[in-house]
Amino acid sequence: MRCLLPVSAAALLVLTAAAGQAAPAATTDGREVVDAATHLTWARCLVGQRWDGRQCAGSPTLLRHAEALTHARTLARETGQHWRVPRVPELQRLIRRGGQGLDPRLFPGSPADWHWSSTPSLSREPVNPYNYGSVMRGQTSAEPADSSFVNGWAVHLGDGQARGDVPKTSRLAVRLVRDTR
Repeated sequence: MRCLLPVSAAALLVLTAAAGQAAPAATTDGREVVDAATHLTWARCLVGQRWDGRQCAGSPTLLRHAEALTHARTLARETGQHWRVPRVPELQRLIRRGGQGLDPRLFPGSPADWHWSSTPSLSREPVNPYNYGSVMRGQTSAEPADSSFVNGWAVHLGDGQARGDVPKTSRLAVRLVRDTR
C-alpha cells in the first residue's frame, strides 16, 4: 500500500493511493510531500517555483542535465538535507494509476511534461554522423563516440514514459527528492 503525505500548516491528509482512504497527517509548512512507502520526501514545487501556501507560484526553471545535478548538490549543501535529482523508477511511482499524471492535490499545477532523472544512461551505441537518429539527438562525429556521455534519462510526468536518449543539453523541468530515513 502506497501513502503520499502532503505536509502543510493546516491539517492535511495522508492519501493512500491504492485504497483512496484518508487519515490525519503531521504538519509543517506544506512545501513537501512524503511517500511513506518509499521513505522519500518530494519537493512539492519544481525548481524555480515556490510554495505560496496553496500552490506553486512562478514558472519552473528548465535546466540542462548537469545544471540539475549541480542545483541539487548546492541545495543539499545550503540546507543540510540531501536533496537530489530522482531516479526513473522514483519519478514513475508518482504517476497515478492509468497514466493520469500527478495528483493535483499533492502537486498542484504540475506540468505533464518531461523531467530529468539521475539514472545514468548506459547506452554504448556509437555515434554515426550519417545516421538520422544520431543527427536528431544532436550528435556528430566531433562528439564522443559513446552516447552515454551525451544522453540522459527523462520521465514524462503525464504518462510515466521514460527515455534514455534525451540529449543532456536539453532543458527540462526538475523535481527534487530526498530520503526521509
